[in-house]
Amino acid sequence: MGMLAALLAAALPTAGAAQAAVPDRWGFAYLDNPTPPSGYVPDPTRQWGSWTSPSANPVKVDQLGLGSYVAHFPLIGGTGGIAHATAVNSAAHWCQIADWKQVGSGEDVFVNCYLPSGAPDNSRFTVLYTTSSGTPAAPAGSYGYIYSDSSGMVLTQYNSTTAVNSVSKGSTGIWKAWLPGLGLSSYAGDFQVTAVDPQQGAHCKVADWAPGATGQTAVVACYDASDAPYDAKWTLSYSYLRAVHGPAFPPKSFGYLWYNGSLPALTNYNSTGATNALSGSGAPFVVTLPSVAVPSDTAHATAYGSGPGYCGLYAPWVRSSGTVQLPVNCFGPGGTPVKAPFFTAYTSAF
Repeated sequence: MGMLAALLAAALPTAGAAQAAVPDRWGFAYLDNPTPPSGYVPDPTRQWGSWTSPSANPVKVDQLGLGSYVAHFPLIGGTGGIAHATAVNSAAHWCQIADWKQVGSGEDVFVNCYLPSGAPDNSRFTVLYTTSSGTPAAPAGSYGYIYSDSSGMVLTQYNSTTAVNSVSKGSTGIWKAWLPGLGLSSYAGDFQVTAVDPQQGAHCKVADWAPGATGQTAVVACYDASDAPYDAKWTLSYSYLRAVHGPAFPPKSFGYLWYNGSLPALTNYNSTGATNALSGSGAPFVVTLPSVAVPSDTAHATAYGSGPGYCGLYAPWVRSSGTVQLPVNCFGPGGTPVKAPFFTAYTSAF
């Protein structure tokens, strides 16, 4: 909390303009083949989106080079929004966003994956793009996101209360994110963070979190492949009683869990009212969410706490009789498996 206290004492943060239905456009996919042929259609049970007839007009992925990919989301092209990526690999890897942009009527999201050494390498991954504006007609929970550059300038942001999120810069590789009006005064909800860098490997995490009656403060920390603090761009999303891509409704089937050495009650949520569970040794952990497994679906994981560790999914999630199991693995320096805190989120499209 010393890190957080220092940042809270910083000068007023820079803020982006407020954006004027939630979300407006979104899509997700899971690349199940790390060496896809041109125009590859990844697992159809783990992709969906807000465009017309996504089952007949699927996401496609092309490989651009070793560990470098572009996911083509059809018919949702536009400005703004954020993207997240999570490696799905039993060995130490991370995946990050290189860029996203409108191409024709679609949205292309570029994903790069790396070994602990910082060398590019092929990997499976999940990828999510979403953009929101306005407020839902019948608000449920709260949701917000930030896309920040390395100086702390907010490039795009959204807050379901219509307040303006902001960022202030700390030392190298450290930022304070402020999301006013969201969540509760106690720990409640879920974060996801992803590095954005087209030039080199970087991984980002939530280093600290201070909930408050007037909003949520999170410290974002980013590191390069040598585990040194690094000034990258990054995306952050926060959801409370909402799915990871932001909608107030649907989906009906989603959940999230924060492990910080314990399982704070309001950060362990299941939309059906069932109780999620955590098991395993940490290499991997297994997060079990009963009664929410409905394809098409997706999952993400983000590391929490001090130090340069990172987390991902050990393998694709498993569905059985309505229950979904997410295997989460985390890594320390040199790619050593570690038992470490993390956030994870799962959602169906429905």
